[in-house]
Amino acid sequence: MSLLYIAIGIAVVLGLAVIVMYNGLVTASMRVKEAWADIDVQLKRRYDLIPNLVNTVKGSTNFESSTLEKVVQARAQAMGASTQKEHADAENMLSGTLKSLFALAENYPDLKSNQNFLSLQSELADTENKIQAARRFYNGNVMTYNTKLQTVPTNIIANMFSFKDSEFFELAENESAAKNPVEVKF
Repeated sequence: MSLLYIAIGIAVVLGLAVIVMYNGLVTASMRVKEAWADIDVQLKRRYDLIPNLVNTVKGSTNFESSTLEKVVQARAQAMGASTQKEHADAENMLSGTLKSLFALAENYPDLKSNQNFLSLQSELADTENKIQAARRFYNGNVMTYNTKLQTVPTNIIANMFSFKDSEFFELAENESAAKNPVEVKF
């Protein structure tokens, strides 16, 4: 009789342990999704600012059209990205084209004195900072989640219930333009 109680007690403890580990994995997975949503909000904010910036530049001066076209193409590619890897690559390209746009704007005094351009440039710089913060938050949650997937005993539960690793949202290692934030100069 006492062996039956011991067996039932062990089964209950193991069952509770599985439930706690499973719920921990679900919570970590949901935090990763929430953190990605934060990044997505900031990316959409940037996408919304870019057409205004392009129109301001077009209306202000005879700016180099190839640079504007590259910005518009990079924005379209970033908006069309479906995976996190595609998003990272497209965002790196978009950051580089924006940096080029702002660097070229230095050669146009009328544009540099345009209040609308300066305001949009400031908003984009602020958005870039928010994207960086959201990316750090996301990557921290991914690290926590992926660590749970790799450590014993939660890795056993993760494998049983088919939890998959999440990808980090990183800057490209080989793109020096993407490593530097968009610089605002007045």
